[in-house]
Parts: sequence; C-alpha cells; structure tokens
Amino acid sequence: MGGLFWLSDEAWAAIEPQLPKNQPGARRVDDRRVISGIVHVLKSGCRWRDCPSMYGPRTTIYNRFNRWSRRRIWQQIFGALVEMGWIDATVAIDSTYVKAHRSAHGGKGGRRRRPSVFHAVVRPQKSMS
Repeated sequence: MGGLFWLSDEAWAAIEPQLPKNQPGARRVDDRRVISGIVHVLKSGCRWRDCPSMYGPRTTIYNRFNRWSRRRIWQQIFGALVEMGWIDATVAIDSTYVKAHRSAHGGKGGRRRRPSVFHAVVRPQKSMS
C-alpha cells in the first residue's frame, strides 16, 4: 500500500464540487478511490488491467476515465484546480508521456533493395514518345 497514490483531503475538496451528481445506474463506487486509481495508472504507466484492487474494480476505473473524458469532466476539474492555484494553466508533453511503437517512425520494413534518388533521376526513360 506504500506505493499507491491517494488524493489528499485538500485535493479532494478542490475536485469534489466538479464531479457529476445523481448519475443513473448501479450503486456508485467511491469517486475519491476511483480518481486515485486513475491517477495511479496515469502516473505509473501501468495497464488498466494491472491497476491494484485497492482502488476498486479495474473496469470501473477504466470506464469512468473514458466516460469523463468524452463528457469533458476532466477539463472542468483541471480548470478548477488552475483557478485554485493547485496546478499551472500550461503543461508540457514530451516523449515520456507519448507511447509509440518502435517502428512508428514511418520507415518501411523489409530488406528489399530500393533505388536511390540519384538513380531515379538519371535513369533513362523506359518509353519513347
């Protein structure tokens, strides 16, 4: 439990008014626990399915993140945190946050031989006009 992230009382007091209330459906899982689980997954970089069970059902954590993303609730939360001075209005994303496949650089695979630009330019035309 030492390596898990939990929202502080002050952070929860800033976030709680921004959360949707009276949502239809099954009994609601504790929002503070679920948000702590979402932050844990985002900070640690683990898969949603590897989220510790201390935060609640992993499908709930994943679904809540996706639904709130579509409804722009995260933007409301971040806006409130900026107004209260908890975070800065600007953020930076570098390569440690953007995951890409090792071959996502755009190169073609395989070992087939490709003509260089020089040979493509000086090559005589194959057809006569």
